[in-house]
Amino acid sequence: MTLPTVPIGPLEVTRLIVGGNPFSGFSHQSPERDRQMRQYYTVERIKATLRDCEQAGINTCMLRVDAHICRMLEEFTNEGGRLQWLAQMAPEEACEANINRARAFGAVGYYIHGAVTDAAYREGDLDRIRGIIDQIHSRGLLAGVAGHVPAAHLAVHEAGIATDFHMVCFYDCGSVHAGEGERFDPADPPQAVEAIRAIDKPCIAYKVLGAGRVAPEEALAYAYGHIKPVDAVNVGMFTGDRASMVADNVALAARLMATS
Repeated sequence: MTLPTVPIGPLEVTRLIVGGNPFSGFSHQSPERDRQMRQYYTVERIKATLRDCEQAGINTCMLRVDAHICRMLEEFTNEGGRLQWLAQMAPEEACEANINRARAFGAVGYYIHGAVTDAAYREGDLDRIRGIIDQIHSRGLLAGVAGHVPAAHLAVHEAGIATDFHMVCFYDCGSVHAGEGERFDPADPPQAVEAIRAIDKPCIAYKVLGAGRVAPEEALAYAYGHIKPVDAVNVGMFTGDRASMVADNVALAARLMATS
């Protein structure tokens, strides 16, 4: 299937992107669900899911920069995989080393973890974000910011920081990174959409399904019906629940994009 694409810098990115939280065991549901994802997603099963994505028409993945994912992506690429990788900062590693790791393993872009952006905004330290964006660009990568707080994205944009894209969370669920538990408020998506529409750069909406709390038809219809035509949606896919999930999601997204 051919999916519509949008430009991010020189890249053409499908408007449906596969995310990596399930591959790394981050369910944002429960410790039991995290364990289920970790035990299911062996390297071979992650690679199989990425191949399913390619075959279904997705051309971009967004996965974190850690040893596990880098090893898997190296195998995937050596076996003929061609997905473009927009790399998510792994904040447990020093920033410069993490950016260098992403570049060494073939990333085409790199984005700041949402918890880092949220904290910089809360502390009034947007120069920290500016400095990391400059580091990313210095390595020849496209540079983005993720964030759970819509106001943080607006602040970064209004400060003139030279991002290439924004990863905007549909839910202000940064509480989990602060040790305050999972929080998914149904009132959040309209605020995220308002920020997306105010930012005149490509945005990638994420956690649009509320980490499995909202039905795909409802969530994707709302997302594609409200983000800008130059924006995309990032969705994690746990094929342990349904083997046809990738094909089902692509077919649903293609239908909704055609009518939005």
